[in-house]
Amino acid sequence: MSRSSNKGPFVDPKLLIKIAKLGGAKESIKTWSRASQISPEFVGQRFLVHNGKNFLEVFVTEDMVGHRLGEFAPTRTFRGHGQVVKRTLDKT
Repeated sequence: MSRSSNKGPFVDPKLLIKIAKLGGAKESIKTWSRASQISPEFVGQRFLVHNGKNFLEVFVTEDMVGHRLGEFAPTRTFRGHGQVVKRTLDKT
């Protein structure tokens, strides 16, 4: 379900304040707000997005505008579908 167009996109107000403070500095902004939508002001910034265990660095480009920060910090690690085991039949 998408957000109402009357409300507009959700952007965490704390993130906007932090970006305004940084100006053009190239520091990473640490955030837990995975649901925050990427706005054009975020382009060129580095974010440390929490994935539940640690922070993953995300560099925002123009193609990411309109997406959520959480989309670029996966919460699950895929470890494969299982090992291929060669089995031998012992007929005795």
